[in-house]
Amino acid sequence: MFAIKWDLLFVIFGLCKLISLANGYIVHINEDAEPGTVISSVEQSGACTLNQVIAPKFTKPFIETDEAGGIVSVSGALHCDLLLSNPFSVYTVADCVTHIPGFRHLLTTQYDVHVHGKDCVNKHKRKTKWDLDVISLLNVNNHQRECFKADSYIFSVWDLLPDSVISNSLHCNVTGSSVFYISNGQLFVSRAQCFKHESLLEFDLRCNRRGQGAAESVGKRRHDDTHDISVHWRVGHGSFRHGYLEKLLKRAARSDSGIVSRRKRNVNSSPQFQPPMYQVSVPENKPAGTPVIVLKAVDPDEGEAGRLDYFIEALFDSRSNNLFAVDPVSGVVSTVEILDRETKDTHVFRVNAVDHGTPRRTAMASLTITVSDTNDHDPVFEQQDYKESVRENLEIGYEVLTVRATDGDAPMNGNILYRVINSNGTNDVFEIDSRSGVIRTKGPVDRETVDAYTLLVEANDQGQDPGPRSATATVHIVVEDENDNAPQFSEKRYVVQVPEDLAPNTEILQVTATDQDKGSNAVVHFSIMSGNTRGQFYIDAQSGKMDLVSHLDYEANKEYTLRIRAQDGGRPPLSNISGLVTVQVLDINDNAPIFVSTPFQATVLENVPIGYSVIHIQAVDADSGDNSRLEYRLVDTTPNFPFIINNSTGWIVVAAELDRESVDFYNFGVEARDHGTPLMSSSASISMTILDVNDNNPEFTQKAYFMRLNEDAAVGTSVVTVSAVDQDINSVVTYQISSGNTRNRFSITSQSGGGLITLALPLDYKLERQYVLSVTASDGTRFDTAKVYINVTDANTHRPVFQSSHYTVNLNEDRPVGTTVVVISATDEDTGENARITYFMDDSIPQFNIDADTGAVTTQMELDYEDQLSYTLAITARDNGIPQKSDTTYLEILVIDVNDNSPRFLRDHYTGSVMEDVPLYTSVVQVSATDRDSGLNGRVFYTFQGGDDGDGDFIIESTSGIVRTLRRLDRENMPIYNLQAYAVDKGVPALKTPVDIQVTILDVNDNPPVFEKDEFDIMVEENSPIGLVVAHISASDPDEGSNAQIMYQIVEGNIPEVFQLDIFSGELTALMDLDYEVRSEYVIVVQATSAPLVSRATVHIKLIDKNDNVPVLKNFQIIFNNYVTDKSNSFPTGVIGRIPAYDPDVSDQLHYSFEAGNELNLVLLNQSTGEIRLSRDLDNNRPLEASMRIAVSG
Repeated sequence: MFAIKWDLLFVIFGLCKLISLANGYIVHINEDAEPGTVISSVEQSGACTLNQVIAPKFTKPFIETDEAGGIVSVSGALHCDLLLSNPFSVYTVADCVTHIPGFRHLLTTQYDVHVHGKDCVNKHKRKTKWDLDVISLLNVNNHQRECFKADSYIFSVWDLLPDSVISNSLHCNVTGSSVFYISNGQLFVSRAQCFKHESLLEFDLRCNRRGQGAAESVGKRRHDDTHDISVHWRVGHGSFRHGYLEKLLKRAARSDSGIVSRRKRNVNSSPQFQPPMYQVSVPENKPAGTPVIVLKAVDPDEGEAGRLDYFIEALFDSRSNNLFAVDPVSGVVSTVEILDRETKDTHVFRVNAVDHGTPRRTAMASLTITVSDTNDHDPVFEQQDYKESVRENLEIGYEVLTVRATDGDAPMNGNILYRVINSNGTNDVFEIDSRSGVIRTKGPVDRETVDAYTLLVEANDQGQDPGPRSATATVHIVVEDENDNAPQFSEKRYVVQVPEDLAPNTEILQVTATDQDKGSNAVVHFSIMSGNTRGQFYIDAQSGKMDLVSHLDYEANKEYTLRIRAQDGGRPPLSNISGLVTVQVLDINDNAPIFVSTPFQATVLENVPIGYSVIHIQAVDADSGDNSRLEYRLVDTTPNFPFIINNSTGWIVVAAELDRESVDFYNFGVEARDHGTPLMSSSASISMTILDVNDNNPEFTQKAYFMRLNEDAAVGTSVVTVSAVDQDINSVVTYQISSGNTRNRFSITSQSGGGLITLALPLDYKLERQYVLSVTASDGTRFDTAKVYINVTDANTHRPVFQSSHYTVNLNEDRPVGTTVVVISATDEDTGENARITYFMDDSIPQFNIDADTGAVTTQMELDYEDQLSYTLAITARDNGIPQKSDTTYLEILVIDVNDNSPRFLRDHYTGSVMEDVPLYTSVVQVSATDRDSGLNGRVFYTFQGGDDGDGDFIIESTSGIVRTLRRLDRENMPIYNLQAYAVDKGVPALKTPVDIQVTILDVNDNPPVFEKDEFDIMVEENSPIGLVVAHISASDPDEGSNAQIMYQIVEGNIPEVFQLDIFSGELTALMDLDYEVRSEYVIVVQATSAPLVSRATVHIKLIDKNDNVPVLKNFQIIFNNYVTDKSNSFPTGVIGRIPAYDPDVSDQLHYSFEAGNELNLVLLNQSTGEIRLSRDLDNNRPLEASMRIAVSG
């Protein structure tokens, strides 16, 4: 608790009046003063009138002047926060004349106005050196000099001083000049003096009171115990025109003396940047030395204290220091190197302006330089050469692949459009989406027409400054073959002629077929489908070469027609069975004629007529044509031989009369000769007996003979001997086969009275299984007949034969164990055991088994297309004859894929990252999956359907698996996406596999810092130590990393520099003493910068008042006159005023009390409010003067 005591002089006069000098130059008014409250008043008399008022411009709204009344008063509401200074000075200029003719005087008075209120701050104002400033001019009508002699009277000084001053005896002295002196209030010149036009002589006038004691305190001003009043006086010669007076006032203001003089500041003020933050843009690629911006700070000091040096220092990225420099004198910032926006597009600097005063003061600002884009980058494709393969026969609109180009320039210079440059000709089956770069089919794709395409794709960035740039990439599209073409034979029918004597294993024909497909789809396999019943031909499955396997026999089969199958290696295979091969067997003269019986024996009666046919000589030739056409002739005959032979038919007839008595026996030969080349012949002997005529028929001993003969019996084998008996004497019985000798397989000869039947030609069980021969026994004239039954028994003469040397079957991989794949059968022309066939596999293949009897091939194990595509089984058919014979064929089992495998991704999960500001359709990551199935079952496409596409922020290309952005990304809303994609095959039903994809969104600086509130209060205790951190200013930035680095600065309200804000930590530090009584609140605007983005907030720094000031009370007087009459009483009964005490500490409550001088209680005091009333004891006509001491505590 502080207390202070002041003396109060209480004087009673007849009239209550405020003495001018008591508060004449210091004015205290409340913030809520009513309009009309007087600030200053010029005592209006005949001598002085108010000429001019000089006041600060900011007072114009609330101060007005009444020139007629000589009053300056309050005209409107006062607001301390609008006062640029408190107190502020008001100057009044009064125009005065005295009784001395010709002189006029301008009196300038200074009023220091203190405004008080709740939020008002009053600074201590240094005492003004002068109370009055007077200009006295001798007003004459010419510009001649006006001269005065020594000790001449000029004018009266006291006529110009306030009445309150001269009413108290003053002692005045002239100082500062030897030209003037004063005597009894009058001004004289001490020597001859001339006043020149527009020239002023100056002196100082100081006046002291003459009284002592308490009276000396009356009128004391500003606690100055030495002088009552001080005046600076200027005397001269000139016109009183308004312009001239204004010129003089300005000259007075520029002098080092006087009330309104401008004094130089001795304290080094801090420079200030306006504005505190610079933002500028500079194009990239400009040459080094390009001016960027001029930094300008203002320092009110003069000389070295106002000379500034500029410095910049990079914030956040030291690379910026190497790219820019500032001229320390001019503040011009220029480039040091050529800038590249794509390397760094924003540079942030701390800017310092340092003066050369003592101490050196610094101003700080921020400089953000944004490098603007020029189109200096070509688009860059993700790949320079794209390679993709597609299957032929694609549907229209199929997405083949996506090309993607990026451009390092800004979006306005990186808006890429795509086009196919060489889209004419065969390339017109493809089109490209100009925005997304997706290449699709727009026409049919046929590998057999065009097997590869080369597209030249252009990416154009649409740039404007200086113009568009483009790049090209090559897209190679290889068309994969589908098995859509069956093999085609080179000829509709192949005809080949093969001599029957051609050696086995000789090539007879080359079958050719071509397939327009490619690879395995074009590999052709050949096989004989039909016509190879005896297995005499073989075709190589790979080459198509046809070989003769076994001997041909023209006599057995003259022509063969074979059906050939050409089958490709596709999955499934396509085949063509229209191939026909005709094998024409050419006859070779490889068979000599064979007589049906040899030797021939015949008898003939001697009495037969000429021309009688005695015996039919018969020979056969297995050849054909001329090779089998025979002619006969007799050989070994004697002259006049009685027999001739028909060379065509072979009948021997009687050519001359026979005479048994002359010749009873003839022995001669017969020759059968064919017409082949070389000619072949055979001979036989004939015995002809001339018989006598008889009358008994020969009789067979058996009417029927039954024989069995194996078909492989050799020619000449004896079958049976038949026997007949003739009762005639000397009868000779001859035997002939008269019928049943099909194909002349048998012959008969007479031997020893019997007829020996032998095998003349090979037998064939398949053609004839039984012969019934009619045998005639003749004695020449008479005959008898018997039957010979010959049963041909089968021989294992034929091997089993498969209809085809190569079989192909398809089998689904999901068929159960035990499924019959195919029944393979072979045929054998033999019979019985010779034709009973047993089947077996040459190699043991555990997946299959063949039934030995039926040839049914069945599965023994589950099949898997993905493990093995096909199986080739060598199957042998073997008969049970002796010796056993066999044939082998090849069974190709093609395993047909079923959709039993789900797609499988190459990785368990995928990760990718992408900047949040990338354009749409930017590729992020590529997933890839394979499917072990084939065809459509193994064809994989990708989709987000059923998965997670980040709420539509991403798409996945169905063919390539590239994940691309579909919408703008915002890391602050979604920093990480957990996507789920599916790989789906095209089987029925389709199988799919999920995979997780994590996409991390990388930050770009796209969010400004954010203060918690736009406006907030900070409470700070006054008298806090200088350098104390009074608050932490903080803002948040939703970006991350360097993009979230925030720079703080004060941009408004910190003039003079009271606070300092740490640029990085946001610590707010007081740089000066904080005095609540000087200023209770500071309002500053702080800025948070995350270059180039900023935000601002208003900070109210409110000081907390401390009781650090004692109450203030000045000596004051109360003067009143009281006239007591019978008619009236003017004694004041109410409150006449209050103790003029105040406490700068607004929180203090003052307490008032009398310490001395009021023992009679003449003055009534309210101790809480300080209000004063007068006691009724003063209501009389007695003069009274009293001095009282009042104590004020708070």
